[in-house]
Amino acid sequence: MKRLLHDAISARAQARPDATALVWERKRLRYGELEERSNRLGQLLVDTRCNPGDRVGLLMPKGQAAIIGMLGALKAGAAYVALDPAEPPARLARMLASAECRWILAADIDADDLAAILGVEGLGKLPLIGWLGGAAPIDALPVVFSYDDLEAYPATSPDIDRDSVALAQILYTSGSTGRPKGVMIPHATVLSFLDWAIDYFSIDETDRVSQHAPLRFDLSTFDVFGALSAGSELHIVPPELNLLPHRLGTFVREHAITHWLSVPAVLNMLAKFDVVREDDFPELRRVLFAGEVLPTPVLAYWMRRLPHVSFTNLYGPTETTIASSFHTVPEVPQTLTEPIPIGTPCAGEELLILDDELNPVGTDEIGDLYVRGAGVTAGYWRDAARTSEAFLEDPGDPDSKRRIYRTGDLARRGRDGLILFCGRRDMQIKSRGYRIELGEIEAALNLQSDLLESAVVAIESEGFEGHLICCAYAPNADADLSEKELRIRLGELLPTYMLPMRWQRYDALPRNANGKVDRPAVAQAFREIQESRTERSTP
Repeated sequence: MKRLLHDAISARAQARPDATALVWERKRLRYGELEERSNRLGQLLVDTRCNPGDRVGLLMPKGQAAIIGMLGALKAGAAYVALDPAEPPARLARMLASAECRWILAADIDADDLAAILGVEGLGKLPLIGWLGGAAPIDALPVVFSYDDLEAYPATSPDIDRDSVALAQILYTSGSTGRPKGVMIPHATVLSFLDWAIDYFSIDETDRVSQHAPLRFDLSTFDVFGALSAGSELHIVPPELNLLPHRLGTFVREHAITHWLSVPAVLNMLAKFDVVREDDFPELRRVLFAGEVLPTPVLAYWMRRLPHVSFTNLYGPTETTIASSFHTVPEVPQTLTEPIPIGTPCAGEELLILDDELNPVGTDEIGDLYVRGAGVTAGYWRDAARTSEAFLEDPGDPDSKRRIYRTGDLARRGRDGLILFCGRRDMQIKSRGYRIELGEIEAALNLQSDLLESAVVAIESEGFEGHLICCAYAPNADADLSEKELRIRLGELLPTYMLPMRWQRYDALPRNANGKVDRPAVAQAFREIQESRTERSTP
């Protein structure tokens, strides 16, 4: 029988129905309860003509309702599309229209906000709404059922044609054209990763796993389905704690988290505010980080304070399903200027470092990074042009149906066989005739202990430079760090031609929906400053 993503969770519910599955705001939901409620939702969707392959939009914040919604959609044979109701209505409407969602499962969203989303011109035929947050909000909305209606449905999993089910979810990422890209993620690619990850990280029924990432971010797929497939407790982290580092540390202690996964920005924030005590978090066994570069000094801070914890760097774009490679750091880094490797491929994956003609480069040579293997997804939803640009014919076996994914990242393979991330291709610029990696400048900034965070971007210049290097920085709360002082320090580490020419101080850098530094927003701010200067200098 074809295996689907929710099967292992159902097996856990049958074996241990009274075990805790979810913890959210001090409320616990048992595996048996999770199974019954998601089965009822799945059957209700099937009975209202939700067919295998249909898309179901989840318009709700993190919480128990969202997890039930995900599982219910999957049990109906549908693919879910996780959406954040806090995003602008026009963007949400574009994603709902793009995915051609026939259903919206909504909860904890203001009825007027929902009406605004549905009222955006171009959305087309209104999707049907299942209201999982209690009673239906207003009669004007096309609400078909509310949470209370689920009790009338059987608690057995609906009978669907498994062979017709392929996609588990569509995850939307930002597109360079301003139009979000919907990455099609099949059940099979997620299962392949989970088979490896649950075994490698020894996730089991004794674990208490954090659920930190937004549900629209691919790391949440590992949080949710990794924990529940292994029979662990999934502890959902309230989003507001992202701005309260000391309370986030308290959450880890009070919930006795054993397995933590987040973007590096969170680890950086906790380190900069010195939240982690010596031998802190005694129950914690594993820390995983992914999504962007973790500064080596920050990793050293964590490893010195928590010698009982293992630390693993995961690498992989959304288009290759959660992660394609990993590196568990064996000891505290001795050299704080050396980057943390992205390591070796996960089971079933290959990382290829190729030149412009798609030929392999030599050891220690920088090339373009491609991914091949079980995690490569099905491409972009209803976007053949962008799919063909990023998902290429396998140069090693052009007659096969395998494809390789062009990540847009640069990498090199060291003499020890480990792969190192060398920045984004679009972060490699030319300024004043010099080829410069902006990531190298950020690495030097990361060595400054009184700097909370920084981002280096380049904007086009009308002058001889070609590009202006710009630095946005946020000092620690108690640090009086001036642009002049920071420039002097960088001058001791970098050649003059790599020093930023424009600086902007922030209390905290702007972030995108996934919690990463919003580099496009930073670059746009510098462009506006540059335009203002140009206008003032024009007679």
